[in-house]
Amino acid sequence: MNGKAKVIMRLLEFTDSAFPVGTFSFSNGLESAAEEGLVYDAATLAAYTRDMARQAAYSDGIAALHASRCVARNDYEGILEADLQAIMCRMNAEARLMACRMGKKLAELAVRIIPEAQADGVVARWLGDITAGRTAGTYPVAQGLVFAVCGIAERELFCSHQYGVINMILSAALRCVRVSHYDTQRILYELSGETDALFDEVRTLDFEDMNLFVPQADILAALHEKGTKRMFMN
Repeated sequence: MNGKAKVIMRLLEFTDSAFPVGTFSFSNGLESAAEEGLVYDAATLAAYTRDMARQAAYSDGIAALHASRCVARNDYEGILEADLQAIMCRMNAEARLMACRMGKKLAELAVRIIPEAQADGVVARWLGDITAGRTAGTYPVAQGLVFAVCGIAERELFCSHQYGVINMILSAALRCVRVSHYDTQRILYELSGETDALFDEVRTLDFEDMNLFVPQADILAALHEKGTKRMFMN
C-alpha cells in the first residue's frame, strides 16, 4: 500500500463512527435541546449542528491543530498546554467527562494498535501523564497526537474532527428527533461542504483565540445533568 492510500485508510478508520472511543454514548447536548423543544425537525437540527460544529472548530479544532504541530517540533510542553486549554474551554461537567473519556480511550487504542505510538513515543508518554493525573487527556489533543504520528496532515485532521462532531449529533438525532436518515445525511453532506472554509478560518489562530461562546449549550448541559430522562451522557 502506498503512502497516500495508507493515509486515506487511516483517516477512514479513525473517523469511522464505529471506532471504539465511545462517541455513541454522547449527543453533544442534543438530547436536552430536543427535550426542551428547541430541536424538533430537520431545519432546527441543521441549525443546531452547524452551531455546535463551529463552536468545536474555534475551541477543540484549534487545540487539535496545535497538538499536531507540537508533535512535529518535539514540543511536549506545548501538548500539555493544548490539553489544558481544551479542558478549560468546557464549563459543564458532562462536556469535560466526554472529552476526557474519549481522549484517554483513543490514546489507549493508539498504543495498542499503532507501532509509532508505542514504547517511548509521544502518545504513550501522554497516556502515562493522563493515568498519573498530570494532564486531562482531552479528545482533540488525542486526535492531534495520533494523526500526527500516522502522518495525517492538518487539513485532514481538522476534517476528521469536524466530521466526528457533526456525525455524533446526527446519529443521536435519529433516536430523539423526528428526522429520517435522508434528513441526517443531507445535513451531513451540506455541513461537510463548509469544512474546508472553516479550516481556513481557524488554522492560523492561537490559544488566546479559542472561544466556546454558545451559552445556550451550557444551559442545556446543566439541565441534562439534573434531568431524569436520558439516553445519552450529554
